[in-house]
Amino acid sequence: MTEATTPAQPAGQAEPVSFFATATAQRLLAFASLVIMLIGFSLASPNFMQSSNMIAILQAASVNGVLAIAVTLVIITGGIDLSVGTMMTFCAVITGVVLTNLGMPLWVGVFAAIGTGALCGFASGTFVARLMIPPFIATLGMMLMLKGLSLVTSGARPIYFNDTPGFDQISRGSVVGQVFPAFPLPNGVLILFAVALVVAFILNRTVLGRYTYALGSNEEAVRLSGVNTAAWKTAIYTLSGAIVGIAGLLIASRLNSAQPALGLGYELEAIAAVVIGGTSLSGGRGTVLGSLIGALIMAVLANGLRVMSVAQEWQTVVTGMIIILAVYADQLRRRKTG
Repeated sequence: MTEATTPAQPAGQAEPVSFFATATAQRLLAFASLVIMLIGFSLASPNFMQSSNMIAILQAASVNGVLAIAVTLVIITGGIDLSVGTMMTFCAVITGVVLTNLGMPLWVGVFAAIGTGALCGFASGTFVARLMIPPFIATLGMMLMLKGLSLVTSGARPIYFNDTPGFDQISRGSVVGQVFPAFPLPNGVLILFAVALVVAFILNRTVLGRYTYALGSNEEAVRLSGVNTAAWKTAIYTLSGAIVGIAGLLIASRLNSAQPALGLGYELEAIAAVVIGGTSLSGGRGTVLGSLIGALIMAVLANGLRVMSVAQEWQTVVTGMIIILAVYADQLRRRKTG
């Protein structure tokens, strides 16, 4: 008998891509990793699965998750935003100035935070899209400027919201718990899910979403087709900034204060969550769901290490290792799909 042969690949047809090289596979792997981490930390410490600790994890994930969603939009375009941590702080400080120093109503403070974030995002988008400054440099400069502005605006002192009734309930309250006392899901988590649903709809069902992916896939082709790429990219950065403003509200409400020295380091955790969730640093690919899974992984990891009494220094080492591994996994996937 003669040996069977494999039919030749038709000319011009790409080699089939292995499922394990796809972004979907990375999201499934990330979800499996999340489940394994939950089981592992539960076995290592009986305190890990306590309801109060689960709520603490969700609270932490709500802030990082909103930041991760904001960063997802920018990374899909092929850019990067290193300013989201200090931008979040600046939005919180402006909220403190509006509510505490100026004595404005709560709803004014909410719009001030979102508007401030949108304005900062617009500035970053202008630097990148119109002044043609590389995203890394533009957002690095924005990060430093916002850090300084936070300290200047607040007088380098925390701003407390003790005289603003209901502000702490934005993140720490529980509308669900009032209806179902057995499930005191924090409002911050509900806000995270709401933001995720809105951004997922934008990415999958609107023109802005289609151009977000198109800019990351081949910006030059989009420009040559007659699209004003600078305007659309600026709009994406503006939307991302508005979402960061929501994160600023959440962290200020959670702490019941605006801490002007807070913020540095949050951008790294957000970027790590996005990459872990399957968003490609080269642009053109990514989902909100993947970023949510990545944010939960980061929150569970930080909480689990803390429950196990691992020193903060080593927690930082582990976070750095995860970032490197996530980026390496993205590089491998790009080589197999390229």
